[in-house]
Amino acid sequence: MAWVSPMTAVANTPFTAAQFNTHVRDNLLETAPAKATTAGRIMVTTGPNSIAERVIGLATVITAHTTTSTTWTDLGTIGPQVTLTTGTTAIVILTALMSNNTAGSNAQMSVAVSGASSIAANTENALIAESSQAGDLYQMSAAFPIEGLTAGTNTFTCKYQVGISGTGTFQRRRLIVLPFG
Repeated sequence: MAWVSPMTAVANTPFTAAQFNTHVRDNLLETAPAKATTAGRIMVTTGPNSIAERVIGLATVITAHTTTSTTWTDLGTIGPQVTLTTGTTAIVILTALMSNNTAGSNAQMSVAVSGASSIAANTENALIAESSQAGDLYQMSAAFPIEGLTAGTNTFTCKYQVGISGTGTFQRRRLIVLPFG
């Protein structure tokens, strides 16, 4: 149902039940509290005078895994990974405890999107832990907007690489996705 334009009141003319239901009750049914079906969700606009309830995605992989790949790859335990309904934009929050055993190299964590959208992992949306000394350990978090999504069901999957050389270690990996639109 869509929002109904307001009715113009005329002095000394009562509203009928049908007018009240169309112009008051039905408009109240289009508010965020009326649309909410489950606690802990967020409301987003999907167009002019239109809202939708969205799930916040959260996934965690605690165990440590390593890679020596200089291109984006999966680790021994894939992810974390979140599948949810989005509009054309989402905010992605990445968190990890990361290190590289080679001084002057780095460990990188990004996110790829599949499903309705196809976006490769990239350094523009990545956590990058630079190792000034071999084995420097960093607990890091960052938030990135992912724009240009195709509205629909999208899967966000964390991917990993090292910058130059060495072995990157990743643990306590977390992914949070806030869908919009």
